Amino acid sequence: MNRYNTKQDRDWKYYFQQVLVAAAATFIIVWFLPRDNITLMPFEVDRPWAHDPLISPFEFPVLKSQEQLQAERDSIRSIYSPYYELLDVVEQEQVKAFHSQQTADLPYNYRTFIEQRLHEVYQRGIVSAVDMQRIKEDSCTAIFVYSGNDAVRRRVDKLLTQKTAYEYLVSEIDSAGLQRAKLQSLNLNQFVKNNLRYDEVKSEEKWNSLLASLTNSSELIFADQRIIDRGAVVTKRDSLVLESYERELKMRYASSHQNSVVLWGQALYVAVIILCLVFYFNLFRRDYINSWRSILLLSALILTFSLITSFLMRHMILSVYIVPYAMFPVFIRVFMDSRTAFFTYVCTILLCAIPLHYPFVFIVTQLIAGLVAIYSLRELSERSQLFRTAIISTVVALVVYASLDLTLSPITSDFELKDIDYTIYRHILISGVLLLFAYPLMYLLERLFGFTSNVTLVELSNVNRPLLRRLSETAPGTFQHSVMVSNLAAEVANKMGAKTQLVRTGALYHDIGKMENPEYFTENQLGGVNPHSHLSNRESAAIILRHVTDGLELADRYELPRIIRDFIATHHGRGMAKYFYITEQNAHPKEKVDPAEYTYVGPNPSTTEQAILMMCDAVEASARSLNEYTEENIAELVDRIIDGQMAEGFFLRCPITFLDIQTAKDVLKERLKGIYHTRVTYPTLNQ
Repeated sequence: MNRYNTKQDRDWKYYFQQVLVAAAATFIIVWFLPRDNITLMPFEVDRPWAHDPLISPFEFPVLKSQEQLQAERDSIRSIYSPYYELLDVVEQEQVKAFHSQQTADLPYNYRTFIEQRLHEVYQRGIVSAVDMQRIKEDSCTAIFVYSGNDAVRRRVDKLLTQKTAYEYLVSEIDSAGLQRAKLQSLNLNQFVKNNLRYDEVKSEEKWNSLLASLTNSSELIFADQRIIDRGAVVTKRDSLVLESYERELKMRYASSHQNSVVLWGQALYVAVIILCLVFYFNLFRRDYINSWRSILLLSALILTFSLITSFLMRHMILSVYIVPYAMFPVFIRVFMDSRTAFFTYVCTILLCAIPLHYPFVFIVTQLIAGLVAIYSLRELSERSQLFRTAIISTVVALVVYASLDLTLSPITSDFELKDIDYTIYRHILISGVLLLFAYPLMYLLERLFGFTSNVTLVELSNVNRPLLRRLSETAPGTFQHSVMVSNLAAEVANKMGAKTQLVRTGALYHDIGKMENPEYFTENQLGGVNPHSHLSNRESAAIILRHVTDGLELADRYELPRIIRDFIATHHGRGMAKYFYITEQNAHPKEKVDPAEYTYVGPNPSTTEQAILMMCDAVEASARSLNEYTEENIAELVDRIIDGQMAEGFFLRCPITFLDIQTAKDVLKERLKGIYHTRVTYPTLNQ
C-alpha cells in the first residue's frame, strides 16, 4: 500500500463527494469550451504560415474577394443599359399645342423651323434631370428605348433634358436667318416635355440577369487537397482560400445537431481526463482527497488555465503560447509533490488542448517545459530559484518549439533564418516573463487556501524572528534542544525522502510553550534549584503537560501556519509525563492514579514529518541523561525509545513504514555518535 493511502472506512458520502467535484469540474470546463471552434489560427498575408499543414476535409469553392467582385460588377455596369419607354403621344401633343397657340402672323419660315427642331429633340429623347443624373451615376453609355415590342439602343450623349432641349431649339437661329428676340417671345420651353420614361421593372430584370452571369467563386478545392504547408508564405490567393475554408466550416457546423454532437464529444473527453485524476488520487495520494484545501487548490488551478485557454481561443485575442502554463506545476510542486505536479499538469494541458486546432506542437512544448520546471524546482527556498526555473523552462520551451518548427516546416534550398516566423517565439518569451509572477501569486495562494510554501518555512526558520529570539533569551536550554532536534529531524527526513524544510522548521517551534514556565524544565535549570521539589507530582505534571497548550496559544498569537501548530500539538502525541506518573504511583501504591491527569492532549502524529519529530525529540532529550556515550548505549537508547513509541501506537495514523523507522534509527545512532564522541585527553607538559 502507498504510504499516503492509509486504510480508513469509506462510506457512500466519501465517493459521492468525489463524483460531485468531478462532475462540477467537467460541467464548468465543457460549458465554456467553444463548440463553434471554427475560427482559423491567425495569419498574415506575405508572412509564413506558422501552424501545421492544413488539408481540406471536404470540397468547397474559393470565394472571390470583395475587390474582385466589385471590379466585375463595374465591368458589367459598363455594358448595362437601362430601359426607357418612348411616349410618342408627347411629341404629337406638344406640336399640336404649338399650332393652336400661334397666330397667323407668324412667318412660315419661323413655323417650319420650330416644328423641325421640336421633331428633332423628341426623336433624340428627353429625360428628366433625375433620370439623367441616375444614368451618369451608373456610368451607362447607352439606354434601351422601346415602344411596343420594338427596342433600340440609344447613346446617352444624344439624350436631352428639358433644359438642353430648349437650348437646342434656339440654337442655329442666326444661321437660319431668324431673329432671336422673335423666337424667345414665343415661350418655346412650354412645348418641351419628357418623352422617355424610366422602366424600373425591365431595368431591374436586365441588371439581375447580368449579375446572375457572375460567379462568387474563382476555383474549387477538393477533399483531401492540401491548402497550405507549414512555413509557406501566405499569398493573397492563399488568404482567399483560407477565408473560404473558414466560411465553409461555419456553414457546415452551424446546425444545432452538429453542436450537440460536439458537446457530447467534449463532455466525454473532459470526463475521461477528470476520471484519470480521480483514480490517480485514490490510488496514490488519498491524503489529498481527504483535504479540502488540496481539492480546492487543484480545482481552481485546473479550471483557471482551462478557462483562460478557452477564452483566448473563443475570441482569438492572443496566442495561447503567451499563457505561463509552467506556473501550474510550480504551484503543485511547491504545495504538494513532484509526481502529483506532473500528472495533474499532463491532464491540464490535455484539457487546454481541446479548443486548439493543431494541439500537437502545443502539447509537446508545454509538457516538456513543465517537466523541466518541476525538475529544476525540487526545493523552493530562495527567490533566485524561481527566477532560474523561469529562465530554464523558457529556454527549453523555445528549443522544443524551434525543433518542431524546423521539423514540420518544408525547407527549401533557398531557406534562410529570416524566413522563420518569430511571433510564437516572442509569445513564449512573454510567458517566461509572466512566469516570474508565480512568486507573488504563491503568497496569495497560501493565504487563500491555507498552504505553507518552503519559502515561508525558510523565513520562519530564521532564528532572528521575534518568537525564536525570545525563546533563545527566555529558555536558552530549550532553544538549544530545539536546534539539535531540528538538525537531527532534517537529517532523518532527508534520508527518508520526507519534507526536510518542513520538519526542520516544525522542530524549531515545537517547544515554544516552555517559555511560559522555563524554569520547570530540566534543560533550563542549569544545576540550580528544582522548582518541582515544592510541588506535588500532579501539579508538576500539569505544568509539564501545559507547555503544549501554551505553545499552541503562542502559535496563534504569532500567527504561525497551521502546519507548524500541528507539530506543536503532536510532538508528544497522547504520551504521558511518565516521570511524575510513575513517581506518584510508587508513592501511593494502594491508590489508583488517574492516567488522564498525566497524559498530553495530543493528538498522535498523522504525517511522516510529525512522526520524525516525535522520534528525534524523545531521543535527543533522553540522550542527555546517559552516563556514558558508548556505541552500545546510544544504540540501546535509540531502539528502546522508538520501539516504545511504536508499542504505544503513536504511529498508527502515520503513513510511515518499518523501513522508514529503521532508517530513522540508523540516522539517529550515527548522528548521536558523532555528537557525543569521546575526545582525546591532552597531556600536560612536564616542568
